[in-house]
Amino acid sequence: MRGATHAKWAASAAAVALMATACGGGGDGGGGSGADGIVSSSWGDPQNPLEPANTNEVQGGKVLSMIFRGLKQYDPKTGEATDMLAEKIETTDSTNFTITLRNGWTFSNGEKVTAKSFVDAWNYGAHLKNNQKNAFFFGQIEGYEQVHPEKGEPTAETMSGLKVVDDRTFTVKLSQKFSTWPDTLGYSAFAPLPRAFFDDHAGWLSKPVGNGPYTVGSYAKGSQMELRRWDGYPGTDKAQNGGVTLKVYTDNNTAYTDLTAGNLDLVDDVPASQLKNVSADLGDRYINVPAGIIQTLSFPFYDPAWNKPGQEKLRQGISRAINREQITETIFQKTRTPAKDWTSPVLGAEGGYKDVCGEFCVYDAAEAKKLIAEGGGIPGGTMKISYNADTGSHKEWVDAVCNSINNALGNNNACVGNPIGTFADFRNQITTQKMTGPFRAGWQMDYPLIQNFLQPLYYTNASSNDGKWTDPEFDKLVDQANAESDISKAVETFQRAEEVLRDDMGAIPLWYQNGSAGYSERVSNVALNPFSVPVYNEIKVG
Repeated sequence: MRGATHAKWAASAAAVALMATACGGGGDGGGGSGADGIVSSSWGDPQNPLEPANTNEVQGGKVLSMIFRGLKQYDPKTGEATDMLAEKIETTDSTNFTITLRNGWTFSNGEKVTAKSFVDAWNYGAHLKNNQKNAFFFGQIEGYEQVHPEKGEPTAETMSGLKVVDDRTFTVKLSQKFSTWPDTLGYSAFAPLPRAFFDDHAGWLSKPVGNGPYTVGSYAKGSQMELRRWDGYPGTDKAQNGGVTLKVYTDNNTAYTDLTAGNLDLVDDVPASQLKNVSADLGDRYINVPAGIIQTLSFPFYDPAWNKPGQEKLRQGISRAINREQITETIFQKTRTPAKDWTSPVLGAEGGYKDVCGEFCVYDAAEAKKLIAEGGGIPGGTMKISYNADTGSHKEWVDAVCNSINNALGNNNACVGNPIGTFADFRNQITTQKMTGPFRAGWQMDYPLIQNFLQPLYYTNASSNDGKWTDPEFDKLVDQANAESDISKAVETFQRAEEVLRDDMGAIPLWYQNGSAGYSERVSNVALNPFSVPVYNEIKVG
């Protein structure tokens, strides 16, 4: 789960999404121009069907951000959480909340969005039998343990902490004080669901119905998804184009080639191999802005070979063997910054960003070799770093990381890359705990808060804790931070938890990632939000 309610936490992300504009003609972007023109954009097939509580990866998240709106919405420039469907969220004790909905909202099928639309969706997302990857995000609501026990069968169908008062009002009772809870509610897991989701689940999955500015027209897995503007959308952030066609690419070098050839309007992940050319190719149609994204190396703590006493020194040594400065300079052409902690600079010092990692994130070959030896050496003698090979953007840096480790250890076989065909295959191996060595991990924030970079990834059994790292002291400090009403004290407590993560090196921070994108002369008003996702609804054609 995730959290934060005070706007000043998010304010430190102000100005991280720069607006880049240009206008022109030509190209074959997908039909029409002006307000009815269709934007074509690169994409990758999502791992799972697009249930809001079952999508925790970037590609599926892009679609959910277009077809759903929740109680809160994150400002596309600052990341600040503002009320969307919520007219007000009230509390006197940071435990009991009363939520009042704005009037006039419907789903694209005409069904009214009510308090029950949220309560039913949250109960569905939380229940063990529905096997939703984001169930953990409902864990602070009273009654969660009854619908999603750690062991055994559920003893209830719904969470006792959710109550519908009337069509526009519902109440939420948390299991503990959580002053920063309301601002989590812009995350897509908390989206409302129409009755069609429950009445014809298979039909809904084949063509999801939401309440956002776009509707799903069609989806051919491995090919493309067509999203079209919903003219009946009641929100203020209406689509400025006729729709978006998301085209599946298994290699983003191919997507970039299509962009420069005029066959694609938008690429939102410029491949590393093209960074040296992108300014000459695109000029001011290239976007490179700070974003709330960090790349790390995770470890399979469920594998006994990687979870022995004293192996924190092994992980610390591996971290010290990685020359982040050299790799970000030569491979990424200044679109990455060496990591100094497990969060992101967009948080600012007030939000929790500081150099927590210290010497463990500084390259030192001699110290690396010493620590790895003290930690028992690399299991099996060779470490394989797994990554998905379909985007074409990971091989170069994985090879560079392995070269750095091998050079530090004086052993060309200490580290090798382990490509896995597609992102979906890669994620499936991770979620079924099939990793036998380190694997690349990236985290794109859901809102600019330190809690979002720590709890979902490293709290015991959290939804995105793919390596299954666990530490009771870390969990205890996170719980304390969540219950803290004083923002500065909450940040300090989260930082203490981050120090526990550092001392055990539960994951190795690599670098912070900028959002990078390129777009054609056919479109304008293109921007990335602080989460590095295109603000699709603001793009204009022609």
